[in-house]
Amino acid sequence: MSAEVKDFLEQFQTTLCDALSQADGKASFATDVWQREQGGGGITRTLVDGDVFEKAGVGFSEVFGDKLPPSATAKRPELAGRQWRAMGVSLVVHPLNPHVPISHANVRFFNASKPDEEPLWWFGGGFDLTPCYGYEEDCIHWHQTAKDACTPFGDNLYQELKQECDNYFYLKHRNETRGIGGLFFDDYTVGGFEPAFAFMQSVANHYLKAYLPIVEKRKNTPFTDQQKSFQCYRRGRYVEFNLVYDRGTLFGLQSGGRTESILMSMPPEAHWQYGFDAIEGSDEALLATRYLQPQDWLG
Repeated sequence: MSAEVKDFLEQFQTTLCDALSQADGKASFATDVWQREQGGGGITRTLVDGDVFEKAGVGFSEVFGDKLPPSATAKRPELAGRQWRAMGVSLVVHPLNPHVPISHANVRFFNASKPDEEPLWWFGGGFDLTPCYGYEEDCIHWHQTAKDACTPFGDNLYQELKQECDNYFYLKHRNETRGIGGLFFDDYTVGGFEPAFAFMQSVANHYLKAYLPIVEKRKNTPFTDQQKSFQCYRRGRYVEFNLVYDRGTLFGLQSGGRTESILMSMPPEAHWQYGFDAIEGSDEALLATRYLQPQDWLG
C-alpha cells in the first residue's frame, strides 16, 4: 500500500510545483532534500519573491518510527506500541496581491502495524481557501470544484467534509473561521484501500482546478498600501491557527520532524495590530461579516 501511495504523492508534488511556477511566470522552486534522524525524510520545495506568489511551499515527507507522539495517541490509544509510517504532500501559497487568496492543501496516508494484528491505516487531507478580500464568484467556484471532487464517492460526502472543514479551521479565541473552508477529512477508509485511495487522489487532482482560475482572475487587480497592510494583518490569523490548533504542525514537532519544513506554511510577512476595527461597510469589514461566516456557497 505504502509504495503505491508514495509514487502518487511524489508525482503530485512535481505537478504542483510545475503548475505554480508556470502561473507565477518568474520564480521557480528551490529543492531541499532532508533526512529525519529517527527515520525517513522528505523533499521541501519553496518559491519566493515571485511576480504572483510572495511565497509558496510544497513539501513531500515520509517518516516512520516505533513510538507515536502524544498528539497521535491521545484520541487513538489503540495506536500505542505500534510501528508507524506517515507520508503526505502539503502546500501553502501566500500570494503577493491581497486580492488573491491564500490557499492550503494536503493529502496524507498513515499506516500503523503490530505483530500478529491487522494493520491500521487511513487517508486524510483536503483543501481550504483564505481570502483577505472576498469575491462571491470565487467562493462558489472553489466550493463547486470541491463538490466535484467528492460527488463520485457519495451524494452527501461534500456536505459532510465541508462541515468538517468549517469546524476544523476555526479560531476559537477569535470566534471566527480561518477562511471560507473547503474540504477536510481524516481517518478515511471507506470501501477499503482502493476506493479510499481513489478518493484521496480525486481531492488532490481537483486542487489546481479550484485555485488557479482564481489566481488568474485576481493577480492583476490593482491594490493599495492599505490593502497590503490588511493582508499582513490577516496573515497573522493564519499564523495563529497553525501554531495553536493545527494537528499536522503538532504531530510534526512532537515526532521530531524537521522544523524548517513543518513551518514552511508561515507567511513571509505578517503583523498584529492591537484593537484593529474595520470601518463599517468597508471591504475589510465585509470579510468578517460576510465571508468568514460558514454558509452554503452552492445553495
